[in-house]
Amino acid sequence: MHRPGDVILGGLFEVHYTSVFPDRTFTSEPQQPICKGFDTLGFRHAVTMAFAIEEINNNSNLLPNVTLGYTLYDNCGALVIGFSAALSLTSGRDEQFLLQENCLGTPPVLGIVGDHYSTFSIAMSNVLSLYRMPIVSYYATCSCLTDRQRFPSFFRTIPSDAFQVRAMIQILKHFSWTWVGLLVSDDDYGLHVARSFQSGLPQSGGGCLAYLQVLPWDNDPNELRRIVHLMKTSTARVVMVFAHEIHMIQLMEEVVRQNVTGLQWIASETWTATSVLQTPRLMPYLSGTLGIAIRRGEIPGLREFLLQIRPDQSVNNSNGNSLVKQFWEHTFQCSFAPPPAGWVEAGGALCTGDEDLHNAEKEFLDISNLRPEYNVYKAVYALAYALDSILKCEPGRGPFSEHSCATLKRLEPWQLVHYLKEVSFTTSFGDQVSFDENGDVLPIYDIMNWWWLPDGSTQVQNVGEVKRSASKGEELTIYEEKIFWNFHLNKPPQSVCSESCPPGTRMARKKGQPVCCFDCIPCSEGKISNMTDSMECTRCPEDFWSSPQRDHCVPKKTEFLSYYEPLGICLTTTSLLGTFICAVVLGIFTYHRSTPMVRANNSELSFLILVSLKLCFLCSLLFIGQPRLWTCQLRHAAFGISFVLCVSCILVKTMVVVVVFKASKPGGGAILKWFGAVQQRGTVLVLTCIQAAICTAWIVSASPAPHKNTQYHNDKIIYECVVGSTVGFAVLLGYIGLLAIVSFMLAFLARNLPDNFNEAKLITFSMLIFCAVWVAFVPAYVNSPGKYADAVEVFAILASSFGLLAALFGPKCYIILMRPERNTKKAIMGRGIKT
Repeated sequence: MHRPGDVILGGLFEVHYTSVFPDRTFTSEPQQPICKGFDTLGFRHAVTMAFAIEEINNNSNLLPNVTLGYTLYDNCGALVIGFSAALSLTSGRDEQFLLQENCLGTPPVLGIVGDHYSTFSIAMSNVLSLYRMPIVSYYATCSCLTDRQRFPSFFRTIPSDAFQVRAMIQILKHFSWTWVGLLVSDDDYGLHVARSFQSGLPQSGGGCLAYLQVLPWDNDPNELRRIVHLMKTSTARVVMVFAHEIHMIQLMEEVVRQNVTGLQWIASETWTATSVLQTPRLMPYLSGTLGIAIRRGEIPGLREFLLQIRPDQSVNNSNGNSLVKQFWEHTFQCSFAPPPAGWVEAGGALCTGDEDLHNAEKEFLDISNLRPEYNVYKAVYALAYALDSILKCEPGRGPFSEHSCATLKRLEPWQLVHYLKEVSFTTSFGDQVSFDENGDVLPIYDIMNWWWLPDGSTQVQNVGEVKRSASKGEELTIYEEKIFWNFHLNKPPQSVCSESCPPGTRMARKKGQPVCCFDCIPCSEGKISNMTDSMECTRCPEDFWSSPQRDHCVPKKTEFLSYYEPLGICLTTTSLLGTFICAVVLGIFTYHRSTPMVRANNSELSFLILVSLKLCFLCSLLFIGQPRLWTCQLRHAAFGISFVLCVSCILVKTMVVVVVFKASKPGGGAILKWFGAVQQRGTVLVLTCIQAAICTAWIVSASPAPHKNTQYHNDKIIYECVVGSTVGFAVLLGYIGLLAIVSFMLAFLARNLPDNFNEAKLITFSMLIFCAVWVAFVPAYVNSPGKYADAVEVFAILASSFGLLAALFGPKCYIILMRPERNTKKAIMGRGIKT
């Protein structure tokens, strides 16, 4: 198709989708290939370019006083034909046509709109870029074309596959489809998409490819059968297809043959809006398809322009539009003269050129869904605005050497490339058109959904969009309530290799399988995962432990010898009971203080022993309850001093018993002056002060302190008091033990003294109990963990205190209360009634 003008734009379109090449031999004359399979929509793409140029020529604000012309070629779906056409446009060796009434020629082409296929665009751009010929493609999406080193003059009004891949990944992530299959065509378009998915899908966390298969170009039935069987047996329920219409037709034939249902199809922009697949035979399989579609636009006046198309039957007119004639013959199933041999005999009609286009194919005149046409429209306008910028250049302010401007008469293609980079305009539909540093426009796609209506008709509905803007980046908008799902309950399917790992577990990859295939391993004790699909379990802080579900950290249970637990209650009760008994005994002794039983053997020491025992019982309460610094320091000091006070009193009483017996012998009275009341009190005070000094030195040098012990139980914190200095604790116990042993030995030696009430026997028995308790305490204390160590120490304190109380004061209280006749001086001296 040709139209003369001051500036010519070339166009490459797929008007026929296949071609037949004749067999060539060295003896035969070369013959031209035969284009077959007229593509009505491909022809409409070419007519859209013609319409855009007519519209620009009628616009006084754009390219005033300049007429645009065009030369449009059919690539016939073959690379060699499209490549040949591109070279003809660039070199000026294309068919001559009427420039003016008396002038034939071929003005230079300054820019080309096309081609349809990425592979064709790559081949052409590799050569035409050497001449900096600007190419603005409306359909080539291969991401490889963004390489400005290889393709410095390539531009396009359709988004790159790189963006389409990212858009697909966003859709997969939106519906949580992490296990998908990918089918691609065996060309640059499909193979670059495959590489993009293989690298981009895992990096984005969008999922994994269950399989990647390349659809054959030659309709190999065995290969298609293998691919469809793989789809049928795979656990992936989502299948993405980046292929051309012809590949999908071949694939779906095999899908129907094997009756593969239950798949969610994701369509690339090449076949999202293809009506040839929307048939009652295929819709049971393809209904519910989601697809990325080229941005739909509106082109006012295009339908009227289409209705004005008429074939020119003048053979002598060099401007004869052969493509229009072929469209006319295809649409009305007629033939222009001279008809093919046998055409009339077979009942074929001759074309008159007056047929009514209103009776043409509905698809041709339906402009409600203009997508590739809209890209063609924008491509033509981009070239026009670049030319307009050239014409508006002010001399001396131009972008070229010495600030010169380009002129229309000497315009070079590379100069047009310069202005194309700076093009920025808004279409009548409201879309902003500009090219980035790679020659790509700001990308935007519509998201489409295939509906199969109850009456058997089909509808492709817009359910969202994905776009990138300079301010907000990439945005995905999906209206899920509009989507039709070809599944039970009209809900989206699940397509995962492994179910998500719930909180409390972590993902463990299956050996030899993609990262989306994993096992869910429960977190170990002390670790948690509070998110779905956690890769690692996180260790809880020191004072926390994992919950039973391992999904959050909970404070560790704190364990100490509490007043509220049974053991603590028992020990507290026992301690208070001992204190009460001491108070009762002290009351009895106070009430009967004038009796011989109380006054014997220094009643003052007896009262002091009762007070010290009372302190021993009370100091055991310091070992119960949550340890504090003051309780840790006070408990051992109070314990040590209380017991030393008690044992030192017993030691002095024992010494007094021995001295009194020796003083009763002739010549022994002089020794009594060394054991008077003052000396006894002084001895007790000195022995007690030594223990106080030991406790003070211990606390000052290495004070006992509260400690959170996590060694016994991982899920518990044992509050305990560490002794600080083991040596200090050992000296404290050792000093008590030394006094107890000395008291025991003296009392043991004095046990057989001739006295009716020999207190040395009671002291011997009490010291035996005391030593036995504390000898058993040491190993039990060392081997008891946590609060049980405190319990053992409290038990030892209570047991030894009860032993002393019972052994020393039990018999006396019995005599005072139950046998008062024995509580006389004669009885005590051995001269009373013996029973």
